[in-house]
This record gives sequence, structure tokens and C-alpha cells, in this order.
Amino acid sequence: MPKIKALIIDDSALMRNLLSRILAEAPDIEVIGTASDPYDARDKIKQLNPDVLTLDIEMPRMDGLTFLGNLMRLRPMPVIMLSSLTQQGADMTLQALAAGAVDFISKPELSTGYELEDYARELISKIRMASASRVGKPLKPTIDRITEDHSAGKSLSKTADGSYGKPSAIVIAIGASTGGTEAIRQVVCNLPPDTPPVIVSQHLPATFSASFAKNVNKASQMQARLAEQGMVLESGNIYIAPGGKHLLVRRTARRHQYQIELDDGVPVNRHKPSVDAMFRSVAEAYASGCVGILLTGMGVDGAAGLKCMHDAGAITIAQDETTSVVWGMPGEAFRLGAVDHVLPLGKIPAKLLASLGQLHP
Repeated sequence: MPKIKALIIDDSALMRNLLSRILAEAPDIEVIGTASDPYDARDKIKQLNPDVLTLDIEMPRMDGLTFLGNLMRLRPMPVIMLSSLTQQGADMTLQALAAGAVDFISKPELSTGYELEDYARELISKIRMASASRVGKPLKPTIDRITEDHSAGKSLSKTADGSYGKPSAIVIAIGASTGGTEAIRQVVCNLPPDTPPVIVSQHLPATFSASFAKNVNKASQMQARLAEQGMVLESGNIYIAPGGKHLLVRRTARRHQYQIELDDGVPVNRHKPSVDAMFRSVAEAYASGCVGILLTGMGVDGAAGLKCMHDAGAITIAQDETTSVVWGMPGEAFRLGAVDHVLPLGKIPAKLLASLGQLHP
């Protein structure tokens, strides 16, 4: 098999050397070149034809976001962004994912050899994943037209904290990983304001999850926020798992009332938040009164949990292979027999809303 050809773009010579040394340890990856800025990178992309780029966001002469936008317009290819774990880094990385980057990785912590060893494993894994991902010009998917029958909530008015104040016996649970920030946004942006509560687990570090919640809130007619311990699930609200915590749901003593439990336990499938952990808690709390949606993502997290929901009587939906950046998680759920409907991303909102009337809370 031919090796994966990687080009490293970073203004720091130290970082270029470090990433090159890390990737040289992988037998199936070849660093075919490095570039100190986007102008240098532009010429080397033409000369060397890499399979995957690593791209620093903050660089002289042209920032990484501007370069990424030009690249995706003219010559789309898999790009992994190198990001700092700061608020500004989070905001810029989410913009990069919206512009077409496949994934991101934080800049390495160099204080201990163990941390660098973990970082090397993660970087090599992401380069391999990116080389097999589907990349194209970032286009908004065609969303099926949603009828007025699904929009009764237009007459509702929000309370002071942005909620509709209506506990629900139904919940919608969405899980995703690689490519998921944009996929989630595309699903929820087309949901009417009185949609039953939506809970979301997306694999993100803690610094990034607050920025992600703000982005989802801007795109949606619903109110999106980071989930907090003890929040009661109410219609019109989207609750996003904070990085570093599992988002679980529990039934309360009151009829049709459920609340959020944030769990600081061990990672599940190496992730925290874990989609599997969320889906399993939903299956236990809601049984047949819920919809589970598994979107694009690398690995298997969420597949077994979606099977639990399916076996409990829930309606389950998975994103199809063609529209997924990586068909790892939804593909594994399909192979387990956990999925009722495999759909292109643009058809998921309408199917979701049509499914709500078929639930039996």
C-alpha cells in the first residue's frame, strides 16, 4: 500500500521538526515536506501533491483560516488544524471546521514524555483517518422542506432564561465525533422552537464546548446551552455536554420530568463525554419515548448505546456514508442492527420531526 503523504504547515521550526519526527515513526505515513507559511505551502502542494495537511491557525503573512478558505474553494483536501486550547483557539478552530477542515488537534504539551507519547498516537490516528475522509467544498446540504404541522411552537414565547418552560416526556439524543460540529448544526438549525428537548454529546475538549454551544445557539430557533447538573429537560432547549463530563439523563419523581446528570467517571470508548454513556442512560430513562441520532464520527462510540435505545423501542437514525466525513460510528451502529433509518444529513431533520408522533412515552 502506498504511504499517506503528509505536508506540515507551521511557522515554528520547532513544531515542524517535532511533528515530522512523530509522523516518521508511523510506517504508513511519509512527511513529504514542511512549509513555514501559506505561500510556501501553496507552492509545495502543487509540487508534492500531499494526501493530508496539518495547518497551524496563527501564522504570519496569511492566517490559517484564510488559507483554508482558499484551499477548500480551489483544491479541497483533508486538513487537520493545529489549535491552542484557549478561548480564541476554540473559536477559530470551530470556524475552520465550518470552512471544511476535517478535524483538529491541540498543540502538544511537551512537559513529560508520557504526554508526548499520547499526543503522537492521537496525531497518527487522525492523519490516517483524514486520509480516508470525504472532503469537498463546504456546501450547506439540501434540507427537506418541513411542513407547518411541525411548527406549532411559533406561537410560544420564551421565558427570561430562553426556555419554553415545558417539561417533556420525549427526548432527542444526538451523538457525533469527527465532522460532527457542522453536522449537528445542520440538523438542529431546521428544528422548530417547540421541538422536544435535544441532548448532544460531541467529542470536544472542555475549552471548545462552550464556543460550540454558542455557535449552535446562533444557528437554531431553539435555545442551546451547555448542560449543567440538575437541569430539567424542557421543550425548546438543546443541552450540550461539556467537555470532560458524560451527559446522562435521569427520571425524577415528578411525572414527565427528567433531569441532567453530569458524570465525571472514567472515559467510555476513550471519550468523555461519551455518546455510548448518554445513549444508554436515555434508553434506561425513556425506553420507547425517544429518538437517537448518530452522526459522522471516527471509531465506534455510540453504536452499542444506539443499539440499547433501539432494543428499548426508540426510533434510531444514522447519517449515511456518502454525507459523513467519516462513517465509523454510524457505520458500526448499522452493522450492529441498531438503526431504523440510514439517511443523508439533509433528510434527517424532517425524518426526526415526522418520527416524534410515532413515539410511545
